[in-house]
Amino acid sequence: MTTIALQTSTVPAHGRGRRGLAAAVMLAGALLAGCSGMRTINAEVSSFGTWPAGRAPGSYAFERLPSQQSRPDDQAAIEAAAVPALAAAGFRPASAEQADVLVQVGAATRVRPSPYNDYYGPRGRWGWGLGGMWGGPGWGFGMSYEPPWTELQVDLLIRDRRSHAVLYETHASWETVGSVGGLMQPLFEASLKDFPGPALSPRTVTVVVPATR
Repeated sequence: MTTIALQTSTVPAHGRGRRGLAAAVMLAGALLAGCSGMRTINAEVSSFGTWPAGRAPGSYAFERLPSQQSRPDDQAAIEAAAVPALAAAGFRPASAEQADVLVQVGAATRVRPSPYNDYYGPRGRWGWGLGGMWGGPGWGFGMSYEPPWTELQVDLLIRDRRSHAVLYETHASWETVGSVGGLMQPLFEASLKDFPGPALSPRTVTVVVPATR
């Protein structure tokens, strides 16, 4: 089961102590997650729209664009990944004729080469350990091959079935080295973390997921 662990946003410039505390909390969370066979991802989330005050989530049905109808198996997998997030937000499935809202979902993967492949110029590796910062810049010529950077983005749109008015729009993305397989579901959960209230966009939502994903 995926757990939404923490939401963070921009820290004010006057709070060095707060930054240090936040870093310590995130480090402790990462250590705990590592000990329990979990992994942590920091999803960038942007949400828009004004959900009507006092309106319950109600029932929903998925709606597909013509391009999505042309690849039903792929679209069914994306919709299945969004179901737990919709349930956690209070929505329940219904037929298209009886649903209160219609939901459109999408997902896209972008791949780009690692910046360290065949690169000449200033380069280096930096990191943080328990003893402080390590590493530093340098110059060099690299011929090694490293896995590509992959970004996964999920999108979710909620419309009123009767009026067709857009009630809520949200997006979540995450980038890492290598594969992002199996992460659509936690990204959908991150995208609806703050539903239905307004939230800072973009913002970072930290999600803890099983390490096998």
